[in-house]
Amino acid sequence: MTRALITGNAAAAWGGRLARMDYVPAFPITPQTEIIETIAKWTERGDIATRMVMYESEHSMITGAGAAAATGVRVFTATSSQGLLYGMEMLYTVAGWRAPFVLVNVSRGLASPITLEPDHNDIMAARDSGFLQIHCATCQEVVDSVLMAYRLGEDHRVRLPVIVNLDGFYLSFTREAVDLPSADAAAEFLPAFDPQGTEFRAGKPVSQAVAVLGGGTYSYFRYEQHLAAQAALPVYDEVAAEFNDRFGRLHPAIESYRAEDAEMVFVMMGSFATKAKDAVDRLREAGIAAGLLRPRLFRPFPRDAFRSALVGKKGVAVIDQNLSMGMGGVLHSELASALYGAPDAPRALTSFVGGLGGRDIAPAEFYEMAHATLRAAETGETPPPRLMYTHSELREMRKLQAAAHVERHEQDIA
Repeated sequence: MTRALITGNAAAAWGGRLARMDYVPAFPITPQTEIIETIAKWTERGDIATRMVMYESEHSMITGAGAAAATGVRVFTATSSQGLLYGMEMLYTVAGWRAPFVLVNVSRGLASPITLEPDHNDIMAARDSGFLQIHCATCQEVVDSVLMAYRLGEDHRVRLPVIVNLDGFYLSFTREAVDLPSADAAAEFLPAFDPQGTEFRAGKPVSQAVAVLGGGTYSYFRYEQHLAAQAALPVYDEVAAEFNDRFGRLHPAIESYRAEDAEMVFVMMGSFATKAKDAVDRLREAGIAAGLLRPRLFRPFPRDAFRSALVGKKGVAVIDQNLSMGMGGVLHSELASALYGAPDAPRALTSFVGGLGGRDIAPAEFYEMAHATLRAAETGETPPPRLMYTHSELREMRKLQAAAHVERHEQDIA
């Protein structure tokens, strides 16, 4: 094992390298490009025996990834933001092929307005595509999650592609100390991809129901895919346990931080959850029994694990770095659905939207969310979803709007 100071993007590339990726279809997009540049450097120097091909778009890149995986080779690729949406049609298609490969998504806010900074609307848009989803908070998790994702997706009980998600800029370009497993140790944990006779070969017909006639046949294959995604829950637990045995790092479907004896619990995903950990510690010092639950596995959704972890809690504050227009935060909706009808469910489930477009979440905002959630638990009146936004930010917006109004007025006079 080697310790290295690397970025989240480099960690993703190392995950693919340690997985012995055979084929890398690629297309650059900020803030993901460093992943592709790193792999290109390795292939050019002959450090890895990998075929890398640059495509003309993310749509064709994901098509190539699925087609290659269907032939039985191990495929790695990466994208971000608008690129993920540009290839959205093929996400559904290749998942329906039951072609397992790993797609790293470096989350970035979506247009319009356009931004280069992160939030989770891109990855949330893919939640129903059939891809499994693993969300990372540290560079170490990125390396580990790529290896685990191959074990998960290639398992004969699953056979589905997996997205490993990391936050752009906050994690993609942040350098952290990472323990890189040796090539031999990684190979012991992740053997060569065994398609078990399901791969396409010339002269060997294989039916994967790519085209069907009739709703009955279509329903059958779609539901089979759904059952495979559900089967990924216990398989993930097995993979996480073995990874911990081999490397001494446990990555459960839901990370729990000081939540066992907590009265109120934050729930959020991604690298910003590290801020929530600090807030939990500060709230504990102030006498508030706070905790944190961070789902690493978002698809399939670990419903039973959430129910078990939240039983008897006074309140839960869900912090979404996404906004489903006309509805609210996606994670809040998912958790509300999971907890519906659960015995001894939390008395309050509050919704907060923060971190959109890379906006920071200040410690004081965590304190406000905790107090608002506990008040809701005491009064039984849950407040409507709230956007985390300060008075000073609103004043700056009003100044910009006023300046734009004056400029337009002067242009009209001229």
